[in-house]
Amino acid sequence: MKSTGQETSFVQVTDTETLEALFARSQDKPVILFKHSLTCPISRTAYEEMSQLATEIAIIVVQRARDISREVAARTGIRHESPQAIVLRNGRAVWSASHWDVTSHAVESAVQAYM
Repeated sequence: MKSTGQETSFVQVTDTETLEALFARSQDKPVILFKHSLTCPISRTAYEEMSQLATEIAIIVVQRARDISREVAARTGIRHESPQAIVLRNGRAVWSASHWDVTSHAVESAVQAYM
């Protein structure tokens, strides 16, 4: 999943319909959610890490979609933090990391574990 000439595809999640579609898609394959803060330097580093993955990443910019960020916390039972990466599989969160633990290697390993 590391970059091999393919670009990371960040898809902004700004409404509940998109979020619902991601939870539904996780029935077929792992889905990556990434909560990102525009004002946090740690989040900027995590964004750079996530950019190294050659896959689709659903990004929730917390300043623009606070209600969606809260909905993710409510649905997954994972307390909100940012930056935060969550892997969904079969409609539930199966892995998460926050702050400095959000690395391309950690996310890639989690996705592979739930293929």
